[in-house]
Amino acid sequence: MASPALSRHRSVTRPPSSTTVAVPCPGPEAAVEPGAPGGRVAGRYRFDRRSGGWWWSPEMFTLHGLPAGGEPPGTEEYLRFQHAEDRTRILEALARACADGRAFALETRIVRADGRDRTVVLVGEPQRDAAGEVTVIEGICVDITEGLPRGHDRGGVDRASALEAEVEQMRAAMASRAAIEQAKGILMLLTNCGDQVAFDLLAHISSHTHRKVRDVAEVITRSAAGQSRLPDDVRAIIRDACPPSQPLR
Repeated sequence: MASPALSRHRSVTRPPSSTTVAVPCPGPEAAVEPGAPGGRVAGRYRFDRRSGGWWWSPEMFTLHGLPAGGEPPGTEEYLRFQHAEDRTRILEALARACADGRAFALETRIVRADGRDRTVVLVGEPQRDAAGEVTVIEGICVDITEGLPRGHDRGGVDRASALEAEVEQMRAAMASRAAIEQAKGILMLLTNCGDQVAFDLLAHISSHTHRKVRDVAEVITRSAAGQSRLPDDVRAIIRDACPPSQPLR
């Protein structure tokens, strides 16, 4: 049986961030968040178990043939984009992820708003709060239609192996995003800034220390957990943006 939250239809969008600290804009050499394997179209989503609401990235709208910038569909509306035979297993995967914290990776077929059929891989990773309860499902939806061989057999061994490899790449990308989100939260507390400014600061550090954004995020989260000391160059940049009352490790 599906989780009660999955039956709610209210969708949510991410609120705009407030900014209280000025951070220099990163140059074009700054690292960006990882994308889908092979440069395929990939959208990101977040399902809030408690509210039943969804957040979609602009690419998620594009993948489903919808104009970006609107509210994402609710659960029932989203399922209407899926082929009928795939709807039940998607709902069951979401329900298991919410109830038991099980990650999932499904190959499914969608019908875009313009009527075009696409084959996608839908990956979901449950995120837990401090008490260990699943609060949100974060994931990626990747369009793999163009990479399918002729006479595509969903049960073929070769296809299954290729799909597993792609899923591992997507999970690695999601792990990087999780570290970035954690680091953003730490910077928001330290500098009293908003979500976007925190990411801008990560990108600024990346640009000026010649590290990837993911690597910068990881050293910040390890430092916050007391596992290691911040590198001096990272520490110096954060100190410039951090109020004097907030100590750095």
